[in-house]
Amino acid sequence: MKNNSVTIKSPVLFAIAAATMSWQAAFAQETDGIEEVIVTGRFISSSQQLVDERMNDAFATDLLGADTIARLGDSTVAAALRRVPGLSLVQGKFVYIRGLGERYSQTTLNNAQIPSPDLTRNVIPLDVFPTAVVESLRVQKSWSPNLSANFGGGAVDIRTRGIPDGFTFRLEVGLGSNTANPGELLTYPGGGDDGLGTDDGTRALSPVIIDAMTQFQGSLDSQSILNVLRRSDPAATIQDAQAINRELALELNRSLDLQAKSTSPDYQLRGSIGNKWDVGTDWQLGFGAGASYKTDWRWSRARTFGEADPETFNGVREETTRGVNIAGTLNLGVTWTEDHQIETTTLYLRNTDDETEVFDFRNEERSGAEGFRDVRYEFEERNMLTNQVRGTHYLGDATREKFPFLDSLLSAVPQETRIEWFYSDSTAETNIPNRVLIASQTEVDAATGEVTSSRVRATADSASFRFVDLDDQVENYGWSGTLPIDTDNAFIEISGGYDHSQKVREYRQLEFGLGIPDSDLDTRAANFGDVYSDSNILNGAFNSEISRQDDRDSYLAATMTDAVFGQIDYTWRDTWRVAAGARWEDYRQAAVAWDPHAFNRAQVEIDPDDPDFDPNDIAFSEDKVYPSVGLTYMGSLWAETFQLRLGYSETAVRPDLREITSSSYTDPVTGILTRGNPGVVPSEVENIDLRAEWFFSNRNSFTATLFAKDILKPIGFFEVPASDTTIARSVFNATSAEVRGIELEGLVELGFLGDFASMFFVQGNVTLQETELVPGNPGDPNDTGTIDVSCLDTRSTADATEVLANNCKLPGASEYVANIMIGFDSPGSKHTMSLLYNVFGERLFALGRRTAAGVPLPDPYEQPFHSLDLTYFWYPTDTLVFKAKVQNILGSKVEIERGGILVFEEDPGTSFLLSASWGF
Repeated sequence: MKNNSVTIKSPVLFAIAAATMSWQAAFAQETDGIEEVIVTGRFISSSQQLVDERMNDAFATDLLGADTIARLGDSTVAAALRRVPGLSLVQGKFVYIRGLGERYSQTTLNNAQIPSPDLTRNVIPLDVFPTAVVESLRVQKSWSPNLSANFGGGAVDIRTRGIPDGFTFRLEVGLGSNTANPGELLTYPGGGDDGLGTDDGTRALSPVIIDAMTQFQGSLDSQSILNVLRRSDPAATIQDAQAINRELALELNRSLDLQAKSTSPDYQLRGSIGNKWDVGTDWQLGFGAGASYKTDWRWSRARTFGEADPETFNGVREETTRGVNIAGTLNLGVTWTEDHQIETTTLYLRNTDDETEVFDFRNEERSGAEGFRDVRYEFEERNMLTNQVRGTHYLGDATREKFPFLDSLLSAVPQETRIEWFYSDSTAETNIPNRVLIASQTEVDAATGEVTSSRVRATADSASFRFVDLDDQVENYGWSGTLPIDTDNAFIEISGGYDHSQKVREYRQLEFGLGIPDSDLDTRAANFGDVYSDSNILNGAFNSEISRQDDRDSYLAATMTDAVFGQIDYTWRDTWRVAAGARWEDYRQAAVAWDPHAFNRAQVEIDPDDPDFDPNDIAFSEDKVYPSVGLTYMGSLWAETFQLRLGYSETAVRPDLREITSSSYTDPVTGILTRGNPGVVPSEVENIDLRAEWFFSNRNSFTATLFAKDILKPIGFFEVPASDTTIARSVFNATSAEVRGIELEGLVELGFLGDFASMFFVQGNVTLQETELVPGNPGDPNDTGTIDVSCLDTRSTADATEVLANNCKLPGASEYVANIMIGFDSPGSKHTMSLLYNVFGERLFALGRRTAAGVPLPDPYEQPFHSLDLTYFWYPTDTLVFKAKVQNILGSKVEIERGGILVFEEDPGTSFLLSASWGF
């Protein structure tokens, strides 16, 4: 029989083929032409620069500048973005825009696509970006054709710091702490480079095991070793194979004893330098460089409760995390005349979490004085390197003067005509050199619940050792042109361009089990290092063996998109403005399961002759046009400047790369077993916004926005049956979803209350919204069997049997999100202070499921988190700045309730930071 299966030797080639404003903190003031004095400017004044950009944009946009971010005191982009209207932060790293999950937001760096260092998502965890590298953050909530059509709730563009206007230098040091940290923390022996956020090889997979994987064709069990041995030595015995197996087990890092460590303070160090020089009369050269280092220790204690019977089955999870964050940027720039500019940006990020976790729990297998303990050690290092170059070119006076023949050749072309281009190449890598999980049995004091003793479980894989590598590569380039036409009554801007992007992802996972199943109780009750000692492993009576786990979680994936876009922006008499355009995208995506350690079969098998083979299970493509239109009225209704904007667009939301494979994995963020679904397809989204903006002459402002989104075949995670104590979920297309809401935003100076109050201002926003998700088979709206969710909401009804099968909320969506900042600027600008309050309303954590008996379980809801932060700045001199920051003053806790019962609780503590910076 003919075999049409395909064996892939080059994963990267397969993946590609398959997919076939800056706010300034100072202002200059001249006095009688004698000297220039630099004075720290007031926050309320500097904000006007980004307000101007927002007013001039044809689509609904929100912006945060460097000064605002510094004043807020947020250290990561994720934390800063929760201050934007309609945005909420989930799990400390993912931004939800207008109630839609992280998949519905896109993130770019200087308008270029970048990869995600997250193991299980295409979306970028924004906590990896320190605010020290940010010039401004732009959030566009109304889609325009220059953006990728993969757009749901909004688009976040991170703009890095560029070339300074002159010489600048700044150095900052800081110390901090967190009240949740106890006097001592639990950790384990690590490597010599842990302080740099990288492993020195202590945890890494031994080259001896790697060679053995090749020698014994991907399997290390004794029988497989024996089969290979007998090819060269027919007299080899199973004892010979077992001896080799045990010697290989000694190559695993088994320095696993829990250790107590005194709590250390948080440290951070930042520095930047830059300059610009004139070279002759036409050239300017400049650079800007910056670096930051931050390390902290965090301890958390979470109470968890079982799914089926929360009052009976419970657990306590204690985790210590050492975080290391390193960032470096280098920007180079050259300008020729005032018409041509080329800039480069190099950004390097390292974000490492070294975790030690002890999880004591009980389940249906244990009751009374018996329980379980899982101890986990996990070192996860994430690195991202981005290199970008971009240029802007005008056909202006300076260019025509240098090349006189162009003046006649381009006489009909406006001088403001410009051409822009960019090229971006990014690589993200995630390395887990060793994730160790040790399973034990415990004896528990029935009265206090405290663990009185523990012993490693007598199983062949009581300890598991997992090694993970992820490589994500993104190449993105394109160009655009803008032709302005100015007439007596109108201004017209015609723009268009081309964009190409491709992403290739390799995910490799290898896991081994190790145990001493036949050892006695005393042996298994010792410290971990003694339990898995050389002598115990080599002791044949204990029957210890290293074995490769049956993991099929590795995969290859790729996307490729070619796009052409165009837009006409027409303004009539500075009163009416219409921006209409469209974007054509040719999108291809593929993902397949991959076994990089397969030796006796193909690493990737594709058999078109297999009757169960469906090409849609590994790839799909789209070729579609996406329209957009924006209508703006500009006047002076009740204010010096008034704008009324109406925007409509059609976009798509595509599944993540891993979601279209059939593999399962444990989500590293939620700890939930997650299953892919090759049948998931892109969602179709209709977006509409109506925004009214009032900008008053006294610099106060008010904005109101109505928004609506209709989503066909929305993608989401739904809980599926696993066991009474295990949560599992899978990705599905639901039938439809709706989002309806209003955003209110304003800024008010309080000078009308008197001279003293003139030093204060209030800035805030609130979002009110309703969401609805209809589950079921998208092909049959009346069929709810495909997604068997209960949508059981017992928060507002005493009837625990009430099932709202066709009226689910969107997971992660709150009915309200509010931000309020009270700001203080002292006379002379020597002191500034901000008190910031953020709260989100109760939000659905995940769609509930049914038990194996068909009993609906209530939906779990994350409870409101009331965040109150204080940031204070003191400027004793023009070059010296002191900062004090307190976060989570109210001591709020993260809580999740299911049916009125608390099923998860975690205390993030209150954080303190003191820092000093010097520079000019």
